[in-house]
Amino acid sequence: MVQSAKNRKDKVFRVSVISNGDPLEIFTDREGEIILKKYSPINELGTFAKEYAESLSQTLGHVTCIVDKDQIIAVSGGGKRELFEKHISSEMENCINQRTTLIAEKKDANFIPILDDESISSYEHQLITPILAEGDAMGAIVFLSKDKKMGEVEGKLAQTAAGFLGKQMEP
Repeated sequence: MVQSAKNRKDKVFRVSVISNGDPLEIFTDREGEIILKKYSPINELGTFAKEYAESLSQTLGHVTCIVDKDQIIAVSGGGKRELFEKHISSEMENCINQRTTLIAEKKDANFIPILDDESISSYEHQLITPILAEGDAMGAIVFLSKDKKMGEVEGKLAQTAAGFLGKQMEP
């Protein structure tokens, strides 16, 4: 959950929920202010994750997202403006933590909102496969489509991609 607040000098700052034991990154800005950010091993893959999402999207023809447990870190195949670096919903985080692949259509009871602030999604079909590294749920591969159902091919490709990215995060 991200909240905005103002301090007495009217500077806007964001607060992310950080739990006990979460790894952190520490930065300073030009004014010398300290920035604490939750560490994301998937985010460390940066350009590689973006290129991998592009490859998956070109192969399948679906919007492809790679997410960590807080936000979408790579998008390809459309929807970049509405999805990239947006915070994921608590339902999406729960789906990742359950460590099972979800295939759903919008009319299904198990269809979940991808984004935290998603009121009406234009996507009718979704496939979500968690990325695991050393048994820990780190994020997910997400395929979205307005008109094409997800099937066995998409499921196998998402599992392969998730397995590969999970291996990249292991020591």
